[in-house]
Amino acid sequence: MLIQRSIPDQADTPVALTIGNFDGVHLGHQAMLARLTEAARERGLPSCVMTFEPHPREFFAPDQAPTRLTSLREKLELLEDCGVDRVQICRFNFEFAKTTPEDFVLRILTRGLAARWLLVGDDFRFGARRAGDFAMLKQAEQSCGFEVHAMTSVMSDGVRVSSTAVRSALAAGRPEAARRLLGRCYSISGKVVHGDHFGRKLGCPTANVLMKHNRPPLAGIYAVEVRGIAAHALHGVASLGVRPTVASDARPSLEVHLLDFDGNLYGRHLVVDFLHKFRDEEKYADVETLRRQIAIDVENTRAFFSNRAAKSARGG
Repeated sequence: MLIQRSIPDQADTPVALTIGNFDGVHLGHQAMLARLTEAARERGLPSCVMTFEPHPREFFAPDQAPTRLTSLREKLELLEDCGVDRVQICRFNFEFAKTTPEDFVLRILTRGLAARWLLVGDDFRFGARRAGDFAMLKQAEQSCGFEVHAMTSVMSDGVRVSSTAVRSALAAGRPEAARRLLGRCYSISGKVVHGDHFGRKLGCPTANVLMKHNRPPLAGIYAVEVRGIAAHALHGVASLGVRPTVASDARPSLEVHLLDFDGNLYGRHLVVDFLHKFRDEEKYADVETLRRQIAIDVENTRAFFSNRAAKSARGG
């Protein structure tokens, strides 16, 4: 997959294009990307996604912006999995925010990207003050040489599939509900780095996974599966949060204890899939109380995976 980090003055080849933030690459996004890649294949064009970095709401109001579901790296990996040929990362800054809708259509879509087939969401807005819309794109079809299509919302169990709905499910401690919206487990990936080795001191060594998320969309103690170590996913229990009993910096961290595993993971890039939430973080009176609770969490994790295996064997 070709990744470009600026809009060229003149495109090197025409493309089939869609535009959006694609945070989480959920089932709605996946339906959009499937339609894009099909249209691109039928027309002999590369499929291209234009996305923004940072998210426009992060740029205008970072304290009020929604937490990200995926880092840029995670999003790019998911887009590649969906068969996208090209990703155009548009740097969202003051200069770009001043782009008029007319300039967006002529300079970016027509000259810079040479869009020949364009798919947008039915609520798509663009340009300064979000003044551009689908109707404006339709009016520009003939003069700009592209055809425009709108994608309607995708529903799941009566709920509109959206990044907001995924965030809500995760914030409520319902990773199973998020999975139905994503079409896969919610995951966080990152490199294993050295921490304070506190888990090892408690007899429960953990892999400290460096997150790109400053405000992860979920918190607490979870049963997880970890990819990137063996040919198959390994079972574990993860703590995601600020470790109130032992830390005071309030910076979220992701620590994973792998069941029945003993090995050096430093420097490895792992993918942590969140399956089930056991509980919220708690601040304990002393370290010994924390040690006992960790032992309970490990046993609950073993029981979770044992029950899941038994259910699978029964065909459930």
